[in-house]
Amino acid sequence: MATPLRIGLTGGIASGKSTVAQRFAELGVPVIDADESARIVVAPGSPGLDEVVSKFGENLLTPDGTLDRRLLRDLIFSDPARRRELEAILHPLIRADMEFRASHASGPYLVMAIPLLIEGGGRDRVDRVLVVDVDKQLQLKRIMERDGNTLEQAKAILAAQAGRAARLQAADDVLPNMGSLSELRHGVDQLHRYYVELARTRNDHSDG
Repeated sequence: MATPLRIGLTGGIASGKSTVAQRFAELGVPVIDADESARIVVAPGSPGLDEVVSKFGENLLTPDGTLDRRLLRDLIFSDPARRRELEAILHPLIRADMEFRASHASGPYLVMAIPLLIEGGGRDRVDRVLVVDVDKQLQLKRIMERDGNTLEQAKAILAAQAGRAARLQAADDVLPNMGSLSELRHGVDQLHRYYVELARTRNDHSDG
């Protein structure tokens, strides 16, 4: 059986990745989302949650035993050393969960939605990188509108991510998101046809 072509979907914060992933899912494409895996690996009763609590303290648990993700985010945002400690625990678990789900997916291609694909060195996990691209000013505007951040907070969030130039340099495919929602969805539809054909051509070659 042919292995699905793997598309790594990424982009900066507020670029429209979630909307793009949703459209791929509507088209019947398996979408393996890193954020979803990040929630799964720290679910109540999981070894991942036990390890996080052991390292960072029981005060990170809510009364119902779930992880207070906002409190954890606040704890590590301004402390790079603590952030690296957390990543050392979670990243291998998230990667393993995504690989497990990807191995059970079917279809000509699948999408692996990984916000920090470029920063995390995950290029080896996918066949192609798709970057949702937006200019910095529009990105800042969307962050402030969506999350209620000040301009300074929005700039700090952007500074913690890979720059636009680095993402574009790593991209095999670029999906601009400077226009309307319908334009973005149309762009996904075009890519869908392209990826189906690409996967078919690859499988023909591997069969030949």
